[in-house]
Amino acid sequence: MTNNIFYTSLRYVIVELIGDVLYWPLWWYSKGLVKTGLFCLTEIKAKQERLGLLIWVKNLFTPMFGQQDFEGRVISFFARLIQIIFRSIILLLYVVLLLLFFSAWIALPVIISFQLIDNLLWLFT
Repeated sequence: MTNNIFYTSLRYVIVELIGDVLYWPLWWYSKGLVKTGLFCLTEIKAKQERLGLLIWVKNLFTPMFGQQDFEGRVISFFARLIQIIFRSIILLLYVVLLLLFFSAWIALPVIISFQLIDNLLWLFT
């Protein structure tokens, strides 16, 4: 019975824990990278829908509040144009933020590895 528990524990340590540590970089740059990329694209699409940017662009030349006269059309055009500009800036900043997040996802293991190697080399000198 003791022998069986020992081998089961040893198998768990070798296969599961060490295997997971060795598999982690492969996952990070394959499935993890794909999941992160899809997350970023989904968030950009959701932010665009929350901002309603395409609706504002679609209705750019539609007069607001049913104003059919020239002044109402001009005011509606510029009011919507200002909304489109500000909402586009917000979306652009959000995209830049997500690109920084995605870049950090790619660079983080490399940075951590260099730091670990640097600290280990410093420890042994």
